[in-house]
Amino acid sequence: MSSTRELVAMFYGASRCGAVFVPLNPAMKSFHLASVLKNADPVVVVAAEANTGPLREAAPSVPVYDAAEVWTEVEALDARGVPPVEAGVGPDDLAVLIYTSGSTSAPKAVMGPHAQVTFASHAINAELRYRPDDVVFCRFPLSWDYGLYKVLLSCIGRSEIVLAGEESDLVLLRRMREVGATVVPIVPSLAGMIATLAGRDAEPAPPVRMFTNTGAALPASTIDALHKHFAGARVVRQFGQTECKRISIMPPEMELEKPESVGRPLPGTRVLILGEDGEELPVGEVGEIVAVGPHVMPGYWCAPELSARTFRRDPRTGGLRLHTGDYGSLDADGYLYFEGRRDDMFKRKGIRMSTLEIEAAAMDIPGVRSAAVLPPTGGHDLAVFVEGELEQHAVLRELRLRLEPQKVPAICRVIDDVPLTLHGKNSREALVKMLDGSDR
Repeated sequence: MSSTRELVAMFYGASRCGAVFVPLNPAMKSFHLASVLKNADPVVVVAAEANTGPLREAAPSVPVYDAAEVWTEVEALDARGVPPVEAGVGPDDLAVLIYTSGSTSAPKAVMGPHAQVTFASHAINAELRYRPDDVVFCRFPLSWDYGLYKVLLSCIGRSEIVLAGEESDLVLLRRMREVGATVVPIVPSLAGMIATLAGRDAEPAPPVRMFTNTGAALPASTIDALHKHFAGARVVRQFGQTECKRISIMPPEMELEKPESVGRPLPGTRVLILGEDGEELPVGEVGEIVAVGPHVMPGYWCAPELSARTFRRDPRTGGLRLHTGDYGSLDADGYLYFEGRRDDMFKRKGIRMSTLEIEAAAMDIPGVRSAAVLPPTGGHDLAVFVEGELEQHAVLRELRLRLEPQKVPAICRVIDDVPLTLHGKNSREALVKMLDGSDR
């Protein structure tokens, strides 16, 4: 479903009766939807359009209900004064599953128990400090933890939230002005759009006091433009993963200090920088970023081996640690600096994705024998190489049917053979040479 008031109510309703809430983006293609539904094994599906072909094909044996009809029943029960169903829900019980791209083509759902979700929400708000007079303008779906936690933060702060995911880009600034937006969650692409619109607009700027960024680092030019057009607004840098929600936040009042840092660990949590031997590294040295604290989720749904690699026990305390696979360093004041991530995982247009899931979608196309993907770099955009007899435009057309728009490559090459390493893996070095023509 799209992010609506009704979907928010379903989230809280599922929580109160002890059910596990699994929000899915309506833009998800049937290629991924079938895998997700098989992995989640739901007992009930509620959808905006319950009788669509792809949904019926993906969940032939699961009861699927139309959201509008369900909501009519809810209103009727409420009108008759029927009390809501309550269940004994414990802190360790699951509240939500959030599906996120990972290092394999298979769907991967982060398990969010009530205790971890609640702790993370309050720890984030301890830094961001949502207020009763805030209006949170949220463009992101509840199927992404960035959108879901905006609902939770708004409730903690007793703020108003505007679910603006269906708003046209052309009226974005006008709508922010009409609702009096004071807090605007952004990713770099949205930030750039807001800055561009504000530069063309002759009307007074919306009363934004805080932009909160995630997904990727904001270009300095975009930050400067936001400061120029939204006088007094803070641009807050954050870093995190769904597996613990948020790792670090730069306090809003310290925005101009340590401009290269992604902030300090959430209150009540720790960040470790570990070397290849698993030992902590000194200040300033780059190693793997490891998160420790009550915000670390217990693992991935129905994926014990993957969970064991990512969520590991501290050899000294026995507590659970999140090994992010991302790399960075800490300064003497405990502030985190992000350096990079696994080369098969990346973020494009604010969305985290994996080369392997795009390769799997390409391999699903009839006529494609093999596929390899290069993540975007400073020299080229997202690129896919395929073995087969299809034309490039046909491959991209088929990928658009299987992937969200952000995950569709900008470049496609049809080749005779995908080059391999001696170990039988796709040779990225050879692919880069093919892309820039240096292999000729």
